[in-house]
Amino acid sequence: MFRRNTMPFAQIYMIEGRTEDQKRAVIEKVSAALVEATGAPLANVRVWIQDVPKENWGIAGVSAKDMGR
Repeated sequence: MFRRNTMPFAQIYMIEGRTEDQKRAVIEKVSAALVEATGAPLANVRVWIQDVPKENWGIAGVSAKDMGR
């Protein structure tokens, strides 16, 4: 049985370039999943999206910006 006084928090890193509508959709779906998984009320759910600049991540030693991604 899940406790109703929980406050689930999700931190999501996304590569820059997503629209506000795309981010909003992610927040809505992640929030719904956290409610289902934890039994917490929707009002207690927190979702944080952090945009990551393309030059701050890479694949096989090459930045995404340099790869044209």
